[in-house]
Amino acid sequence: MGQVSVTLSGDEWTVISGLRDLPESPLREMTYEMMLALVEYVREPKCAEMQADGVPCTSAEADCEQCAKVRELLHTLRRGLASPPRQPMSPEA
Repeated sequence: MGQVSVTLSGDEWTVISGLRDLPESPLREMTYEMMLALVEYVREPKCAEMQADGVPCTSAEADCEQCAKVRELLHTLRRGLASPPRQPMSPEA
């Protein structure tokens, strides 16, 4: 893909520059894959349940059970990232 010229908010630049600063490694690849999958999942949760009109919900703005699950997943990820890293257990423990 060639270069792209877009205007970014401060938060968007923080995300993009953070990803670009990651050193080449398997963790970087996993992070890229996870970020792309997460953005796609949150953008279009594709609730499989029929709504009152009989059509499956395709809106990420709906207040349905699937969107609630997506919000809970994001809260869980945030809590996990906000907690301090676990210290390795010593062999004596």
